[in-house]
Amino acid sequence: MTPRHRRPLARRKLLVALGGAVVAAPVAAAIAPHALAGVGSDEPAPRAAGALALTIVNGTGSFGNADVHVYIVGNVDGRQVRVTPEGTVAPVALSDNGADGYTDYAIGLAGSGGTKLTLPHLSGRIYVSLGEKLKFKVVVDGAGNAALQYPAGWVESDPNHGVLHDCAEFTYNSAGMFCNTTMVDMFSVPLAIRLTGAGDQTTGTVRPGGRAAVFEAVRKVEEFAPLVVEDTRVIAPGHGLDAGLFPTDYLAPYIDEVWSTYTAGDLRITTDAGTFSGRVRGDRLTFDGPAQVSFAKPSTRDVLFCDGNLAAPNDGTTGPVAAVLGAGFNRSALVSSADQPTTDPATFYGTALTNHYAKAVHAATEDGRAYGFAFDDVADFASYVQDTAPTGFRLTLGAL
Repeated sequence: MTPRHRRPLARRKLLVALGGAVVAAPVAAAIAPHALAGVGSDEPAPRAAGALALTIVNGTGSFGNADVHVYIVGNVDGRQVRVTPEGTVAPVALSDNGADGYTDYAIGLAGSGGTKLTLPHLSGRIYVSLGEKLKFKVVVDGAGNAALQYPAGWVESDPNHGVLHDCAEFTYNSAGMFCNTTMVDMFSVPLAIRLTGAGDQTTGTVRPGGRAAVFEAVRKVEEFAPLVVEDTRVIAPGHGLDAGLFPTDYLAPYIDEVWSTYTAGDLRITTDAGTFSGRVRGDRLTFDGPAQVSFAKPSTRDVLFCDGNLAAPNDGTTGPVAAVLGAGFNRSALVSSADQPTTDPATFYGTALTNHYAKAVHAATEDGRAYGFAFDDVADFASYVQDTAPTGFRLTLGAL
């Protein structure tokens, strides 16, 4: 199977694919990292059936089923939609806002055991909130269409900041099911996916005590400690930077070291297009090979968001190289190896200046996979699974 970071689309490139989703934050609501993963595969994929059996399991141990609220929201053909408890798709509308100004799209759980739902074709998110309901609001976007404001728990002024919640991302269409548990924005509620069909796959499961371990590990690093919001969530450092909670120049010494290292030697990055060989020329890291691609020195923010000077266009050349660079910076793996991407997790996060948030969430999962930053799928380290003939999708809320 084609390595995921070499496929045409990666998670960050699909951040706006919900078509007009609005949030109180710099990024729009996201969908699964490889929404078109079947496109770009070398093998023809069987077509998925219609509605998919969805099971929600409450394993929190501290919240009863009556206190768990589920929301399925997303996009169908460019329209903002929600899924009803009956499994039908309903476009969002301004009239959905109640007297308090917010919608109530919550789907309640069964009185006990797993809750059986059906999932129609769409791209979107499954949100869960514990104790309180989430405040979604329908607004009018710049094109005059109804659009949904999504929760932005990392923003202190967001109405959902005090609500314990999290989400999983997916795209389900005729090509199959493509889904992940995401920590790209924050980590709050442990979520695990089991996807059955042509195979039987599980990912995202947080080991016993793993949630507390993430909070503790992040608190131990001085620069990262402000990212911990009581016992509610840990904010990803990029969002922390934007909120003034994280140093804007935190990674600057490591970025400088990379630039210095590859002023004197070559950095080799292999993608589906071939091997690119790069060296710093002037102030840019310039690669030759199948095509010439070049990058200005990134900032800490560029690294954390895999954007800016590390932006990855969907062009088959610059984009894949940028993805590998972004992963190498976040994993602090670029100086230790001139051949990228590296695939041994024992070599990741080994320097003092590294993405300690991503390190912590990876350490907390049973399979070592997590979506700690946008291109964590490089070399298949993201909590992502796909199936071209899915029969069941189970989302389990883990222990708090």
